Amino acid sequence: MKGLLIAVACVLLSCSVKGNDWWGEYQEGIRHYSKEDLSKKFPEKTRPVSFKHPVFQCPDMTPSPSVPSSDIIKLFNPNLLGASPGKTIHGMEPHISETGFNLAVTGHNTFNLPGQTRKLIDTLRRHESLNFEQDWKLLTILMGMNDICDYCKDKALFSVDNFIHYMTLSLEMLMNEVPRMIVNVVQILPMHTLREVQKPTPGCLLQRSFCSCLIEPVSKSPELQEVVELNLEFQKRLEKLLYSDRFFRENFAVVLQPFLKHADPPRLPNGRIDMTFFTHDCFHFTIKGHEELAKGLWNNMFQPEGGKMIVSSFSEPISLICPPLEHPYIFTRPVAAKSSPSLLHSKATSLAASILLLLLQVA
Repeated sequence: MKGLLIAVACVLLSCSVKGNDWWGEYQEGIRHYSKEDLSKKFPEKTRPVSFKHPVFQCPDMTPSPSVPSSDIIKLFNPNLLGASPGKTIHGMEPHISETGFNLAVTGHNTFNLPGQTRKLIDTLRRHESLNFEQDWKLLTILMGMNDICDYCKDKALFSVDNFIHYMTLSLEMLMNEVPRMIVNVVQILPMHTLREVQKPTPGCLLQRSFCSCLIEPVSKSPELQEVVELNLEFQKRLEKLLYSDRFFRENFAVVLQPFLKHADPPRLPNGRIDMTFFTHDCFHFTIKGHEELAKGLWNNMFQPEGGKMIVSSFSEPISLICPPLEHPYIFTRPVAAKSSPSLLHSKATSLAASILLLLLQVA
């Protein structure tokens, strides 16, 4: 069997219609927050060098001190190719040696997804270390939050219809052009609780710049209610698109991973938001938050449709699960295809295969 090639793709927030003003404000707001400054001023938001997670041990696995999904996968096969060593920067074209297969672009919306998809496909075709036709690939996409953040600026461009149109277009490109691929699409989280992520700091004021349609409306206003309802409609339409066999073939599958559908932000015992999970811009997750996202995604991959974990709150750490012994594969078959002959059950998803990780990430 050829290698399982894993592409984790999430696509970043924000949009070109904003121009570069918001990005300039963002950069100015965080320029004093170097990694060293954060470690000194906000040690609670970082992990000390000596920090190690509890050992995660499953059959045919070895312990690891890391939690990111790429590191979890390495437990099954250390020959992982494409894990991202860093992040991409808005307006820059970093070399693949700097980003791995993280091809995300900070500030992009769903209408940018087909362009990112095209770049991913072309990158895979040209990469010398993989066999494009024979290696298996795993891609994870998280997209749509920036559309909600920008909705009030152009309700037609950021409509739910356009969200589904560009998502469908991108998935069809992958299905028609990339053999042997499994695509995780992560459900959009409820965004209204981000309004509670507030501190009287310059960084937190940046929320109003890059998610003004959600942050600025007055509580209980018609404008806010419209955005909340839009968020729910995005979730429903994504489920309608993907809870089907439309994107299920012998060598290709798209799976909706719903663990974020009802997720509430991490809270302290007094009910207030635990700000250690959020960066200085009060919008993006720190390493603590990303660890929980990685664990939630991992668990969903090894649970069947209809039996997938949905996180109610990030206040309690997610416990990693082991792939069940009776089904040690990534679940790919939708309920709508249960009557079809077995396709990806045993061939596509064996974790004994070698692995390639690609990343288009939402931050």
